[in-house]
Amino acid sequence: MPEGLVSVVIPTMNEEGSIGTVIDEVRKSLASRPFEILVVDTNSKDRTREIAREKGAVVLDEPRRGYGRAYKTGFEKASGEFIVTLDADMTYPAEDIPGLLDMLESKQLDFITTNRFARMQKGAMSAKHRFGNWVLSVTTRVLFRVKLKDSQSGMWVFRKAVLKDLEVESDGMAFSEEIKVEAFRKKRATEVPITYRIRVGEVKLSSWRDGIGNLKYLFKKRF
Repeated sequence: MPEGLVSVVIPTMNEEGSIGTVIDEVRKSLASRPFEILVVDTNSKDRTREIAREKGAVVLDEPRRGYGRAYKTGFEKASGEFIVTLDADMTYPAEDIPGLLDMLESKQLDFITTNRFARMQKGAMSAKHRFGNWVLSVTTRVLFRVKLKDSQSGMWVFRKAVLKDLEVESDGMAFSEEIKVEAFRKKRATEVPITYRIRVGEVKLSSWRDGIGNLKYLFKKRF
């Protein structure tokens, strides 16, 4: 594990309209640090993988469906001391990565997650999704006594070494809330505000199915 190397892990499925720009933003933000970009692709039918390779990313094929499954594959292949996660749809600010890494190191933290609701652009999330996220975040705080305002955010910065101590089982969307619960209960973790932007491309999640599934998973994990 090269000291100081940053591994940026991005799950994709049919993101040709945005993946190139996301990779460009990551490369620009990390120009002064050693880094690698791992794109974990789930059977894209468009040019996502081709564009990612052209932009210099390592493309990992993961035919098994699941948000958590994609991240587990990416984390396993990541060579960096630090791991950063982003969605491929332009919603998360790659320009914030250096500041988050500096905070992780200067404050001797293990895990940082982000709060999308602090500075959300108008139209970036529907009222239905906002309500669902609020329910999940409140439930997470009540069940696990963790200080989280956004339990579903997909932008995290953490030390790869902590993964061995986190018991994260979900292969689906619940992976996001579960890794935060584990990190906040077992490691030095914090949540910071970010600007959340309007996405490029189609929404992949199913609001009711994924929301109810995540809610059930919280109770299953707690009890």
